[in-house]
Amino acid sequence: MAIGQSTDIENGGINRHEELEQPFIQPKRVVAHEDEDSGNTIKNGSIGMVLLSTGVAVCGSFQFGICVGYSAPSQSAIRKDLRLSITEYSMFGSILSIGAVLGAFTSGKIADSLGRKGAMRVSSVICTAGWLAIYFAQGAILLDIGRFLTGYGISSFSYVVPVFIAEIAPKNLRGGLATLNQLFIILGASFTFIIGTIISWRTLSLIAILPCIILILGQWFIPESPRWLAKVGREEEFEVALQRLHGKDADVSGEKAEIQEYIVTSQSLPKANILDLFQRRYIRSVIIGVGLMVFQQFAGINGVQFYASETFEAAGFSGSIGTTAYACLQVPITLLGAFLMDKSGRRVLVMVSAAGMFIGSILVGISFSLKGDGLLLDWVPILAVSGVLVYVAFFSIGMGAGPWVIMSEIFPINVKGVGGSLVVFVNWSGAWVVSYTYNSLMNWSSSGTYYLYGAVCVLTILFVAKVVPETKGKTLEEIQDSLNP
Repeated sequence: MAIGQSTDIENGGINRHEELEQPFIQPKRVVAHEDEDSGNTIKNGSIGMVLLSTGVAVCGSFQFGICVGYSAPSQSAIRKDLRLSITEYSMFGSILSIGAVLGAFTSGKIADSLGRKGAMRVSSVICTAGWLAIYFAQGAILLDIGRFLTGYGISSFSYVVPVFIAEIAPKNLRGGLATLNQLFIILGASFTFIIGTIISWRTLSLIAILPCIILILGQWFIPESPRWLAKVGREEEFEVALQRLHGKDADVSGEKAEIQEYIVTSQSLPKANILDLFQRRYIRSVIIGVGLMVFQQFAGINGVQFYASETFEAAGFSGSIGTTAYACLQVPITLLGAFLMDKSGRRVLVMVSAAGMFIGSILVGISFSLKGDGLLLDWVPILAVSGVLVYVAFFSIGMGAGPWVIMSEIFPINVKGVGGSLVVFVNWSGAWVVSYTYNSLMNWSSSGTYYLYGAVCVLTILFVAKVVPETKGKTLEEIQDSLNP
């Protein structure tokens, strides 16, 4: 939102010059220069604090990955030590998603009431309690309680980490930094998979607490989100946090005034609840956020990811070799996506990602069709593995992180909490549905399952092309101006 712009607010068409008080200070001219290669505006100052703050926040993402990956390497040992049936262990694995779905209802409210740092601290404490419950478990009940708590905790992380990064990062780096959320989820899951084959499941549960401890301690050295501080009226802390993020010698007066003007505007609107999201002024943000999460999940990622080994074996390929290649591919491709997020833009990257996932899905579908017809059987394993790896590579480059980056940018600050809760709820619900139905769909038709996922990828491209705006290179306030002119 540009300073002094005479845009009308959709709630009643109020003109800012006529009805709103001026911001706390008048903006000064910001000293800046243009990067000749990228065209990004680079303000005088240092991004060291931004990088440190991002590094602390993505400990929550790493914790997310550990929680998701924990059940795979631990299955046989937990079942043997605690004498659990397949049904009891299945409950242990799936109750994570149930905790996350329930946590989605409160994640935004906690982040709005306690702040972004406060929400991360709460999640860290809850996850720590969950891991301790798992460590001390002597039976299924305490084991399930611990798993439920970790699910509840990471639900908040899945919302607040990308939001915190988006609110502290400069606009020319915001996409790449926010993509680190997805990278550290992958790193956490890969770490758990590797370490879990070496150490006991109880020791692994203790090691899983370390990211929470680092996050809690690290928050002593980083500022709170300036935008949240401005929203709750903590003016002095807002100024200090903004200055710390830009460097002590940076001129932040222009950004300060822009944020304050936007806060004044948003506070003139009524406090939002879940039903208010469906009003005209917010509905486009809701459609974009919910739509992206629906397409991200129903393109089949959790089914492909959770059951990759079984898919490779069903196609006649080694499950261990396939999953190792799968894990090794994700990290460098996600790093590439982080680099491209601020170069190519979110919108283009998500569409390219969905197109690649479509190709991967079709290759896997063809491999199972050939197997079913008894044709070109030597090609079946090659097509299946190639298809899954293409699918995973293209998911990692855009569809993995892109929807979360865009979600963190599109909601006005007065509805960010409730809007984020809705989006997280949709994402985790979709994740549960896809992982729950994958085996049933594969029993129905292995080729049909992947053709279905390919069709969703096509719908994703059409949805993004028609509905999703480009947010690259814009401040959060400018994004709101474009969504709600």
